[in-house]
Amino acid sequence: MADLPGLIDAHHHVWNLDHRPQPWLDEPGHAPIRRSFGPDDLRSAATRWIAGRRLDTTVLVQCAASVTETRELLTLAARDTLIGAVVGWADLTSPAIGDTLDGLRAGPGGSYLRAVRHLVQGEPDPAWLQRPAVESGLRAVLGRGLGYDILIRHHQLGQAISLAERLPELPLVLDHAGKPPLRHGALGEWERRIRRLAAYPQVRCKVSGLVTEADHQRWTLTDIRPVWEVLLSAFGPARLMFGSDWPVCVLAGGWNRWAATVEELLTHCSPDETAAILAGTATAFYRLGHADVKEEAPCS
Repeated sequence: MADLPGLIDAHHHVWNLDHRPQPWLDEPGHAPIRRSFGPDDLRSAATRWIAGRRLDTTVLVQCAASVTETRELLTLAARDTLIGAVVGWADLTSPAIGDTLDGLRAGPGGSYLRAVRHLVQGEPDPAWLQRPAVESGLRAVLGRGLGYDILIRHHQLGQAISLAERLPELPLVLDHAGKPPLRHGALGEWERRIRRLAAYPQVRCKVSGLVTEADHQRWTLTDIRPVWEVLLSAFGPARLMFGSDWPVCVLAGGWNRWAATVEELLTHCSPDETAAILAGTATAFYRLGHADVKEEAPCS
């Protein structure tokens, strides 16, 4: 088991509150993560292996709608061996989106930029992803060989379906399985939309962020399993990827508890299926292992 390739965490965050505030952390219930987190904090926390694999590589994902934050994440990726790729942010509605992306890729650590993301979950416009300016921006993303991480809530899945239909060549990954309504237990409409979205072959899905959609204190494997079974059936193992959503998952048990849960969910998967979910899908989508040699400068 020790000879198995490493585990890839396809959804990992960092933030330094002394350097960049994160206003969303001021919301009720976020006190446990209302501090700075860096890659070494994850190294210390992620001690549990999954199916014989230990954490080897992460995909670092933006938190703020800030090009400056994205530059910082790319610089960090160039210096820290844990980080294999970055999902950054750029204003998809800007006519200058192409220049922005080119500038990010030309800067320090720019080769680690593999996808972009926008916090569509917070947009009041029920058709934000269908705006002509956004579609133009996503075509610029596509033209530069990048993917797009879709961050939405379950009631917004229709936007993702329309996006997948209109831009069949754009690689898409659904973050946190579209945030199913686990606290309420009524998964029927979420499942119908997930299956429609999964019909588009360019779409992947992250098995991440589920525990924070459930009751933070009381969730069990039984709560998570129905979502897992839908995802496995709809997407298949080759289109699913493990993610921790660390350190947000600290709110609902932390990295090791989520890792133990995922190992239980994988019990009936074959070795090849397990390998896809824990490493292969993320490696292919984010083209891991194709960045520049890490720099020697210390992180700032």
